[in-house]
Amino acid sequence: MKVLEINGGKTLEGTIRISGSKNSSVALIPAAILADSEVTICNVPEITDTDALTEILNYLGANVKRASESIVIDPSTIVNKEIPEEMSSKLRASYYFMSVLLAKFGHVEMHFPGGCSIGARPIDQTLKGFKALGATISEEEDRYIIDADKLTGAHVYLDMPSVGATINTMLVAVKAHGKTIIENAAKEPEIVNVATFLNNMGAKITGAGTSEIKITGVEKLEGCYTEVIPDRIETGTYIIAGALMGNHLKIDNIIPEHVEMLILKMQEMGVDIEVGPDFVIVSKTESLHPVKIKTQGYPGFATDLQQPVTVLLTQCEGDSILEETVYENRFKNVPYLNQMGANIEVFEKKIKIHGLTPLQGEKVEATDLRAGACLVLAGLIADGITTISNIGPVLRGYEHLVEKLTDVGASISLKEV
Repeated sequence: MKVLEINGGKTLEGTIRISGSKNSSVALIPAAILADSEVTICNVPEITDTDALTEILNYLGANVKRASESIVIDPSTIVNKEIPEEMSSKLRASYYFMSVLLAKFGHVEMHFPGGCSIGARPIDQTLKGFKALGATISEEEDRYIIDADKLTGAHVYLDMPSVGATINTMLVAVKAHGKTIIENAAKEPEIVNVATFLNNMGAKITGAGTSEIKITGVEKLEGCYTEVIPDRIETGTYIIAGALMGNHLKIDNIIPEHVEMLILKMQEMGVDIEVGPDFVIVSKTESLHPVKIKTQGYPGFATDLQQPVTVLLTQCEGDSILEETVYENRFKNVPYLNQMGANIEVFEKKIKIHGLTPLQGEKVEATDLRAGACLVLAGLIADGITTISNIGPVLRGYEHLVEKLTDVGASISLKEV
């Protein structure tokens, strides 16, 4: 078993370069199937999620070449066959293959997608989009069989602005006959990244990044070149690290607007942070003020940064309130933070963080991706050694985590125990 071991209290200095977005990459890679010729995607992070999607592409018969930060996919040899459970269960994003195979072949069979256990994550809104466009869906336990003799554009209203449902509906609609309108669409930057990719292929999509997306279906999509946007959650995580232990730590290759809510909250706390056109410079600050944070869909405060920012709130002088509105099971990090010396109370969908509390190194467990990131941040400021087990979920979302932190002065290593 592998664990992360962190010797806390080390100052972080230098520059961390942000990788391509995990949440964009995991949609762009399946979307490549829609093209009839070779696709090149640049700035793809080397993480286990992209490895798992590449495995599915290879299983379906695509020709995939990986070189450093880019991936070249030739989907012309794709064969439509059932994606086995051992592949689909590795990550939530496997369900994007439902959309692209349905759009390309009119038929798809696969098992329910996997991913972190952070609460109910139904795919009912995705299935609603499929049905609106003319698909019929059969469910056998955790296996789906989806058919469509003809996909026809429709007016789709999402009951909630789900990122996955927005992308999935968009992926199917680009090959449907006529016009599709997605109302109450999610606005996240990753959706714009996917829409740009599809438009580069020859799709006709407008309104991505707003609550109404319009798609006019096309018969053919060609290969193209696209680039993954910087990862805004990785950006936010390392900005928080800088606020905890930084000495003019530079977070480079970012889009500051994508983490604007985090920056605004950190300025409200009194964090020493300088914002540039594609970077921030952040330092540890004494006497931080408590704040109230409520997670929301973009451009609100990202749910994926809720767990990481909790560590910073333990270092504020006074009581902070953090409300989670997206996932109901996203406080699994709290018992471990309390074990390390934090004073946090859970009230259903809210937590109250009583600060300032020093943290001590302990043996803890990463229950999910962002809870793991939270514990890494806690380990960076803790007195003594923090050992984090079940680190697989963390490596799913952060490219070269150990190397990036080591390069700026952290004492962190991956060990076999």
